[in-house]
Amino acid sequence: MERFKGKHVIQVPVAQAIRKPKELIEQALRQDAPIYQGSGTKEATTERKPRTGFYKHLMNGVSNMLPFVVGGGILIAISFIFGIKAFDPKDPSYHPMAKALMDIGGGNAFALMIPVLAGFIAMSIADRPGFAPGMVGGFMAANGGAGFLGGLIAGFLAGYLVVGLKKVFSHLPQSLEGIKPVLLYPLFGIFVTGLIMMYVVIDPVKALNEAMKHWLENMGTANLVLLGAILGGMMAVDMGGPINKAAFTFGIAMIDAGNYAPHAAIMAGGMVPPLGLALATTFFKKKFTKAEREAGKTCYIMGATFITEGAIPFAAADPVRVIPSIIVGSAVSGALTMLFHIGLPAPHGGIFVIPIVKGSSLLYVLAILIGSIITALMVGLWKKEVEE
Repeated sequence: MERFKGKHVIQVPVAQAIRKPKELIEQALRQDAPIYQGSGTKEATTERKPRTGFYKHLMNGVSNMLPFVVGGGILIAISFIFGIKAFDPKDPSYHPMAKALMDIGGGNAFALMIPVLAGFIAMSIADRPGFAPGMVGGFMAANGGAGFLGGLIAGFLAGYLVVGLKKVFSHLPQSLEGIKPVLLYPLFGIFVTGLIMMYVVIDPVKALNEAMKHWLENMGTANLVLLGAILGGMMAVDMGGPINKAAFTFGIAMIDAGNYAPHAAIMAGGMVPPLGLALATTFFKKKFTKAEREAGKTCYIMGATFITEGAIPFAAADPVRVIPSIIVGSAVSGALTMLFHIGLPAPHGGIFVIPIVKGSSLLYVLAILIGSIITALMVGLWKKEVEE
């Protein structure tokens, strides 16, 4: 931020920039903003203050975890093309390339998912000193069977523990300042985090994960359909925001626990908003401007590749009509995947993983198409014709 010292600076949430870009640009042109004064100290330019807020810390972990999930998940999905058990040397369908893909994607990239999540949550809370304790805690959670939930706990535990250590060690002489980040924080942070994870956290969370897995497996069809509708709808509520990420995170946790049905509903729900709007711009052209129709063509690609954010420009332009339409379409799609008993073992979405779903791939595509068509019809019939 120091580079902006002495300049007019407007600071607003991302959502405001999406909803009111014109007003913000006009405000900037008027220079209608306070002059940024800077921190006034050299230290503040190199050492950022710890961020606050549960959601900010969680999203820091999730956003840094996603490249491992996407890259590793797609490699796992590709390995399934050779056969669901083709990576196993003892299976008749064994293929060396399938094993290589599974080892790289599942054994390594995907295995780093939980430690990275925990490490970056802790780093968001306590800055760099929190990273090592968070990674170690997350690694212990992954290896101990505590799974995704254990990783979340490890991240917050390590982060706030290191914040406490900073206060404890703040009374040490100035001459020892240099050894805090390289010795004291990692030594005590890793040790205490590890002890708490080992003797307090892992076993109860592991038992909770098992209970949740059995609960989902024993749910009746009606309850599963309702769960699918809720998860699918959540993907469309804010299109990549906290509610969307919460559903996606739950799906990954369920894959980690061995239950693949929730993530199938989540993936379908995430594909519907851009696909539905793409269909709407194609079949209800008079309801959209030329720019929106061009954006609709891009939405075909974004929907097919599980990029729900492709729907954001349409939702921002007409939230009253678009957001309910995409929520309904996504909820229907998620419910249908549960009704059709579809499971998705890959922790990602899009056309890349449709061939390896557990159950009927055709029924899965049908569920996505039905949800997309419902969204397209609702938007197309609800919106008024526009004049260029």
